[in-house]
Parts: sequence; structure tokens; C-alpha cells
Amino acid sequence: MASSAQSGGSSGGPAVPTVQRGIVKMVLSGCAIIVRGQPRGGPPPERQINLSNIRAGNLARRAAATQPDAKDTPDEPWAFPAREFLRKKLIGKEVCFTIENKTPQGREYGMIYLGKDTNGENIAESLVAEGLATRREGMRANNPEQNRLSECEEQAKAAKKGMWSEGNGSHTIRDLKYTIENPRHFVDSHHQKPVNAIIEHVRDGSVVRALLLPDYYLVTVMLSGIKCPTFRREADGSETPEPFAAEAKFFTESRLLQRDVQIILESCHNQNILGTILHPNGNITELLLKEGFARCVDWSIAVYTRGAEKLRAAERFAKERRLRIWRDYVAPTANLDQKDKQFVAKVMQVLNADAIVVKLNSGDYKTIHLSSIRPPRLEGENTQDKNKKLRPLYDIPYMFEAREFLRKKLIGKKVNVTVDYIRPASPATETVPAFSERTCATVTIGGINIAEALVSKGLATVIRYRQDDDQRSSHYDELLAAEARAIKNGKGLHSKKEVPIHRVADISGDTQKAKQFLPFLQRAGRSEAVVEYVFSGSRLKLYLPKETCLITFLLAGIECPRGARNLPGLVQEGEPFSEEATLFTKELVLQREVEVEVESMDKAGNFIGWLHIDGANLSVLLVEHALSKVHFTAERSSYYKSLLSAEEAAKQKKEKVWAHYEEQPVEEVMPVLEEKERSASYKPVFVTEITDDLHFYVQDVETGTQLEKLMENMRNDIASHPPVEGSYAPRRGEFCIAKFVDGEWYRARVEKIESPAKVHVFYIDYGNREILPSTRLGTLPPAFSTRVLPAQATEYAFAFIQVPQDEDARTDAVDSVVRDIQNTQCLLNVEHLSAGCPHVTLQFADSKGDVGLGLVKEGLVMVEVRKEKQFQKVITEYLNAQESAKSARLNLWRYGDFRADDADEFGYSR
Repeated sequence: MASSAQSGGSSGGPAVPTVQRGIVKMVLSGCAIIVRGQPRGGPPPERQINLSNIRAGNLARRAAATQPDAKDTPDEPWAFPAREFLRKKLIGKEVCFTIENKTPQGREYGMIYLGKDTNGENIAESLVAEGLATRREGMRANNPEQNRLSECEEQAKAAKKGMWSEGNGSHTIRDLKYTIENPRHFVDSHHQKPVNAIIEHVRDGSVVRALLLPDYYLVTVMLSGIKCPTFRREADGSETPEPFAAEAKFFTESRLLQRDVQIILESCHNQNILGTILHPNGNITELLLKEGFARCVDWSIAVYTRGAEKLRAAERFAKERRLRIWRDYVAPTANLDQKDKQFVAKVMQVLNADAIVVKLNSGDYKTIHLSSIRPPRLEGENTQDKNKKLRPLYDIPYMFEAREFLRKKLIGKKVNVTVDYIRPASPATETVPAFSERTCATVTIGGINIAEALVSKGLATVIRYRQDDDQRSSHYDELLAAEARAIKNGKGLHSKKEVPIHRVADISGDTQKAKQFLPFLQRAGRSEAVVEYVFSGSRLKLYLPKETCLITFLLAGIECPRGARNLPGLVQEGEPFSEEATLFTKELVLQREVEVEVESMDKAGNFIGWLHIDGANLSVLLVEHALSKVHFTAERSSYYKSLLSAEEAAKQKKEKVWAHYEEQPVEEVMPVLEEKERSASYKPVFVTEITDDLHFYVQDVETGTQLEKLMENMRNDIASHPPVEGSYAPRRGEFCIAKFVDGEWYRARVEKIESPAKVHVFYIDYGNREILPSTRLGTLPPAFSTRVLPAQATEYAFAFIQVPQDEDARTDAVDSVVRDIQNTQCLLNVEHLSAGCPHVTLQFADSKGDVGLGLVKEGLVMVEVRKEKQFQKVITEYLNAQESAKSARLNLWRYGDFRADDADEFGYSR
């Protein structure tokens, strides 16, 4: 309640009215005000005081919406000037008052004085003196107060003030307009220029009712860019305030209610107007945010004309201090150290169009997702041919353009990273795949926000959030504004033009296409390329923009350490320094623009040649950094001297691949090279399967007893717990058990699923393949998995021979091998490694005869000539056998030496 002060006389005298004090909150009319007390821990109490003994005109009143027949009531003459007189004199001022009369309905009448005591200006007398109110009719002047009112009225009449002036006072009646026919046109017509106004009512902290001057439009104004807690209307008509709703409302009321303000009309929402209210003491929008009474809202902050960043900064100020509605606020990056929130890093790779891989100062790599943007994506379900594998970079419209924009702007450059939030890992659902934890940040280079630049070009869209979702970009408003510009200008994804199509041929591993393409690349000399992927230090995937194709490219002239490989049943460990070589190549060339010279191709359709980055030869650089050795094939190249020079320098440093290098005297080198022989370490194996391309699978004899024991235990386990027919759903690449034609169960791997009735399986312990219905498959019990005993069938190919490409000739060779060695024990020696599988020589266990040499002697295959010195002795033996078969005109040679003219036709090369 408003504060009161007793002012008493002697106990025997007449009662003196109690003098009470308060602050004027609102002027209801020329003869009624609302007074409030001082706030203590919340909005203060308030009461309505009506002026005694006088009457002022009634203000206009709008017809109630519930009474359709009722009409709006206009102002009475001089009612509004009377209200304005009091408003300008009293609003926000301290007054004192005495209550003289209180009606049974609780209506209070009394005298109001401006100031802290009754010596101040008597408000009733001032109104009457200005001709804005009259004494109540029938009131006799029988006390000093009434006498003074009578005198004031006579003076006003004599001076013809206010209502006593000539005329009927119609010019003081406002033409109030409660609705606007075209709000959008009304807002636009003011061109965002300040409009004078009086705030007539405060609904909540961010919604007011304003009287626009001078045309007297009564409009609802919502503050642009923010929202305060509101009052929820319940079913019974009562209102329930949200937390801090009453406090926010009082904050706005105490500063704006019935004050003269200026409003910038910025937009409209239905009949409501979005705007910014300016008061000489400041901007209420920013103040509400700074005090924690409001939060920013995305849908209207875009129309705020005085700088959205100021609103975000004010909101951030309240969040950091946990003021009011932010009392339980926890920042998205609260758990990060300052050095992890903001840092400088070098961009190493661009992942599609919304993420990059950066290298930190510590040398670690980190994936950074651009905050609050979404890369281009396929729209609709039928946009992609289901039989064709989706390549997002080329098949999703504008994905390639977005990736290229980032690649050209960022790769190899240092950027500033400000982490905005950490998006936690999410499990997979029926419609959404699983996502690992993602660090989302604002990335800038040279003061340019990369995400904003991407969005402004129409190469990404902005994610929309729930209003209470604080995990968003710290420059979210700029992103929204950039997207609006892109939409307006029809850029990229928002363009009405046909989407760009990228027909990129992938000829990696396609031998036939690679052969056709090879002459063009050889003639082209140096071709421009972009390194799309680095498989290892010397193996890369390149995109050739002029030819619009993808190729696999092998660096010529060097021998780079081999990386780890997954072979059937085991993981082959990488050679020393293979990872370092891969990392070196990645850091140097990944996603960079390079030049390549193609010299030749291998059997798998991979191109071989030289790659240049910024004028430097990558092969030479790898040798120089002791991550590769020079290969003898480099002798024919113009880069041979550079390679040898780099290798010699690396040898002297004795680092990495040359760490154990011991320099030998020159005179000792030649004899060693001449006498060097191939290593022959034959081990016993059991041949289980011969394939149509003359590869074969063997089991190691030493682990044979382990396999037999495992098979016996597994079959006993299956017999006691047989799989339910049809319960197993096969998945490609999964290990399982399969029932062979002999009725027994074997370990297998699913290779392909045509239908439930046609499942392709590979028997991992024997090397044979079969097509089975899923009813003859079951789950592999964990006790018999490949962790317990690796797959026992290992694939090999014959060394030093060429497999005939002619189908009939190849069938003859395969049949001969099947007759000689299938399901027999042999001796195996690994000669050299190659793409696909190791190449070996095989001997019969009893006679020690060379199986491959036997095929050559019979004229079933031709010799593959290799240049390595350690193989020259065995190659000579094979070539002699081939000459004997040729002389005897056996099999392939029955029509003589066909190689001179028809080698290509028959699929052979000399």
C-alpha cells in the first residue's frame, strides 16, 4: 500500500485526515489517478484516488466486444485536455493525498497535492483554474477548500479558459481509430521514421497499447526482437503469470506508462505492430534484455532496425550474470577452457559443405562444424535412382559448389575458431542416423564469417531452433539476414534456374575405361587436378576438372611404406613409417590444386605418374623426408637425378626409413648385388579351393588341428541348440554359419544378398563360394568367431606366370591345377606382394616339383617377366621351360608364337 504518515492534533480536537504519499502511476481521467507505493521485492500495491468536489469530462470508451449492439463512446469536450494536463504534471511524480470519503463500493475520494506534503500544489484547484474541470453541481461553499474552488472557477470563467472559452469545445474531441485497415501499408508509409506517441497501457513487459499522434491511432505495439514472460489466461478467465511476468510488466510500466515516447514502426503481425520504443532515458528493449526480463526472439529480431547485435549483447550480459529469467542458465561452452573456446588453427580438409578438419597448434586434428547452418541436401524421396550409388558431393545440387567455395577459401589457411556449442552424440532412429559429438563454431578468416558468406551465396541454409534452444551460432542474426538476402536475390539453392548437374565419371579401378583414357592423359602432359582423397603416402584419388573424372593415382619412381590392410581373416599390419608418409602427403596435397603427369597404368586400372604441388615433385619430397625409397623404375625418368640426390641426403641423416642404414664400401656393393638370391622359405599348406582366375585358397597345416577341433565343437553346439529356420536375417559382410551340400555347418561370410532365397556366401575356412537360401544360414555363435580362430582360408596367386585372358585357355589351365593340387598338401613360398593377394610359388609335397613351372612346361600359361635381380635365376628357368613348350607346340603354342601380332587379341603382353 502507498506509504502513510499520521498528522494528528490534540486528542480533544476534530479528526485530521491522514496524509498519505505515493507515486502517480497513471491518470485515468481529468479527475481520477492511480497511485502506487515503493516496490519491495516485487511490484508495489496501488490504489485509485478520485478528486473530491470536481468533475471533468469522460474520456472515449470503446464498445465491448461481447456486446455487438453497443457503440463506441467518444470523448466529452475538454476531457482529453484535462487528462493530458494531469498526465504531464503528475506521471511518475510523488504526491500526497487525503481521503475524505469512501463509498460502499470502495470508491475513494480525496484531495491530491503535488509534493511530499499538503503545502504543495492542489491538483483539483489547478484543474478548475485552467477551465478543465468544474465544481460538482449543488456543492455549497461552506469550507475554505470549497471557497477556493469557487474562486478558481470564477477566475477561469472571467479569463475564458478551457471549457469557458467561446465555442462548444468540439475541437478537443479526438477522432480515435481503434483499427487499421491495412497495417502493412500503414507501417510502410512511415518509412521507419519516429512517430510521437503516448503509452496508454502495458499488457506485459514487451507488449503495450500506444496512442499514435497526431492522428490518434490506438494500436498494440509488440517490441521487435524480444519477448517477456506473459500472463496465461486460464479457462475460468483468471490470469496466471509466468515467472517474472509481473516484475517485467512493472519494469516497463514504471518507465513508459503514459510517458511521451517515439516509436519506430518496423513491421506488423496481424493487427499488432512490431516496433521499437524510444524514450529520452534509453531504449526499453535493450534495458529489458540487460536486466534479464526478456529473451531475444528470432522471428522478429530480423526487423529490429537499431542493430540486432546490441540485443544479443544485452541478452548475453544478463545470461552471464544469471539475472532473473536466466537464473538457472548454463552456457553451452561452460565446461570448456578459454583456450578451447577460441583458438587459431590451420584448415586441412573440407568435409562436404558444413564442416572442416583443422590442425591445432598442438599438432592434433579436430573436426569443426559450422554453427547453425545446414548444407545442401536432396529434397523428396524419388530424386535418386535407387540402383545407383549416391555420391553426395556430385549428386546433391549445390553441394559441389559449396564444397569448392570452402576449399578455395580455406584450405591451408589459418582461421579463427570461436566455439559456440557442443552438440552431444545422438543415437540412431528409424529416420535419422546416429551422430557423434560435434563441436560447432563460428569460423572467420580476414574478418569474414565463413558460414555467413556461404549462406549469402545460397550454398547453405540456416537451421531454425526452438525459442529456448540456446545452442546456436553467436552470429545467428547475421546468418538469418544473409539467408534473407540470398532468397531475395535468388542465389544458389533459392534460384529459380535449373540446378547445376555434375556428371563425374569415376574410372578408379575400371581397367577398361582406364585403358581408353590413358592415351589422352599421356598426350596432355601436365594436367590440372584436385586431390580428393589420400589412401597412403603414394596412392591418391584425383579429380580432373577438365575431363570431369575421378582417377586413382600412384606416385611414380618411389617405394613408399605400405599401410595396414584388412585381408580375409586377418589384419595385415602396416610397414614402419607408413602412417607418417600418409600424414605427410595429406598435409601437403589433400584438397589442393596440383598438376599431374601420367606415364602409365597398372593392371588394376590405376594411373602411375608424377604429381607437382607449388612446383615441387611429391615423389622427391617423400624421398627427401626419408618417407620413401627410390624405386628402380625411376631410372627412365627425367626426375631420376633429383630422386637419387634426395635419397642420398636422407640416407646421411639416418632418419625414418633410413634409421638403420649402414653405408657399405663401394667395392663390396657389387658382389652383394650379384650374388643376392630370392629367399626360399617353404611352409606346408593344404590347398582347399581353386578359383576361375587361377587364384587358390590354402589352409596352414600347422593350425589344421585347431580348425578340426573348432568345427567339431561348433557342430556339437549347433546339434544341441539348432538354429530356428528362417530366424536369421543376413547382412552383407556379416559372419554366419551356413549348411553346405554335405549337410554339415561351416563358418561363412555373407557377400551379397539378391533376395532371401539367394544369398551369396563365402566359406572363410575353405575359400569356396555358394548361393544359399537364408533358411540354410544361422548366427555364428560367439565361441566360434574369428576372434577365437581367424579365417583359415588364405588367398594366393601364382608368381611369375600370366593367367590367360582367353576363356578356353584359362579353363584348361584351371582344370590342370585342380587335377594336380586341389585337396592335397603342398609347400608354399611367398615371392612378392601385389594388389589383391600375395604371389607365391607352390611345390608338390612329395616330388618338390614347381607347380607353376609345370604349367609353363605344358604350354598352359606364359611367363611374367620381372626385373628384380633376386628373381632372375628362377625367371630364366621359367623362360627356358616356355621355349621348350613353344618348340613342342603345346597348348597355347600349337599355332606357333602368336605374340608378335595377336598379343592384344589373346590378352597377353610380352
